[in-house]
Amino acid sequence: MADILQGEDRGEDVGMMEPLLIGEAAPRRTEMVDLALDLTRRSTALRSGLPPVVAEGLAGLVRAMNCYYSNLIEGHDTHPVDIERALRGDYSSEPEKRDLQLEAKAHIAVQAWIDDGGLGDRILTGEGLRELHARFCENLPERLLMIQEPGTGASFRMTPGVFRQHDVKVGRHLAISAGAVPRFVARLERAYAKLGVTDTILAAATAHHRLLWIHPFLDGNGRVARLMSYALLRRSLDTGGLWSVARGLARNEALYKQHLTACDLPRRHDRDGRGNLSEECLSDFTAFFLRVCIDQVDFMAELIRPERLTDRIVAWAREEIARDILPARADVVLQMVLYRGELPRNEVAGLLGVVDRQARRVTSALQDRGVLVSEGPRLPWRLAFPAALAPRWMPGLFPEMG
Repeated sequence: MADILQGEDRGEDVGMMEPLLIGEAAPRRTEMVDLALDLTRRSTALRSGLPPVVAEGLAGLVRAMNCYYSNLIEGHDTHPVDIERALRGDYSSEPEKRDLQLEAKAHIAVQAWIDDGGLGDRILTGEGLRELHARFCENLPERLLMIQEPGTGASFRMTPGVFRQHDVKVGRHLAISAGAVPRFVARLERAYAKLGVTDTILAAATAHHRLLWIHPFLDGNGRVARLMSYALLRRSLDTGGLWSVARGLARNEALYKQHLTACDLPRRHDRDGRGNLSEECLSDFTAFFLRVCIDQVDFMAELIRPERLTDRIVAWAREEIARDILPARADVVLQMVLYRGELPRNEVAGLLGVVDRQARRVTSALQDRGVLVSEGPRLPWRLAFPAALAPRWMPGLFPEMG
């Protein structure tokens, strides 16, 4: 957690955080563009390989995964199974674990809001950033809103959606004064307005660091920065929420934080850009960030290859049938839902060659296991991806629950 110092507006020049973009004349600009184009190609192929309704169900699991890894980077370990329990209102009796479940539930709600288009074009605006922070923090338990100064023990309550009113020091980085935050955020907003698609993809990395460098809120800046980057990539690449950079950043946490620290360094020599901060370090971080994105897209593409995904799900269903947990032919229903994306209720009996009552017994059992969902009693069945089944259905997505 950041060290808190009572501060005043020191009138810093907004040029202190330049460069904000990898400029056209930057030595590694071509490399960055190539990485952005490669990411675009792979992400598009990933989404086009799945029926839309299956992709929607999978996006719900990825949302829990993103929440898990983003919070893990902050040292908060709430497994996706516990996150799903929280979403059902099933909380731990242990106060600290319950608080972390509430934190995860708040994170999920914000990402769902992003996925539904709530941020719109306000992703990199002061208004949008404050709303991201407010939506994440307003439902946090009181304990997680209290920030304590390590040196004096003085406590401050973080106000959701409000820029910090105190100066902060994060590691060796003394952030700009509290009074300067609105000016620097306004500069951020101007710099990233009206970018083309390629520069928007690059900004998912460059703005990520610059937002952390400003450190606009007393706490929660890491989560806000990762949600901001997620939203930028989701909009510019139309990802459908099928992958998230947070998993890759968490799996490379030490390197991620080393890059962020390096980006705080001032310009080192004449070939290191024209701004106050090092363009070379910003380029290094951008390349790292985009390669992590590509790695995560490739991981998900391999994991959800239709034939392999179907094989794993059907194998699981047949094992459950053999153990008398699921009724016979439940595997056939799942196969058809995977193939078609959704299955009208009135077609199940004919598909299975049974009477309606027996068909309802099969679908009810699958619904009870959380693998079939429907938006209404007469609407089609669709596939869901419960976190509890991820070790079998989506191995490697996140660690098994201990």
